[in-house]
Amino acid sequence: MRAAMAGLVGRARLKGRGGDAGMSTSEYAMGTIAACAFAAVLYKVVTSELVSTALQSTIGKALDAPF
Repeated sequence: MRAAMAGLVGRARLKGRGGDAGMSTSEYAMGTIAACAFAAVLYKVVTSELVSTALQSTIGKALDAPF
């Protein structure tokens, strides 16, 4: 039973690949552009006044905690 299941899973994996072993250069380029765009948006959010104030407040509360 296990051997039959292993054979089915193996065939399903090979069939799903479609003969393409990896990404092409254009796919790498699009992935890099998307990652850079996400990093730019994340940078703008983290350096915004609202997030900066919230982080300072949180750190201030943590440092003023009684022991």
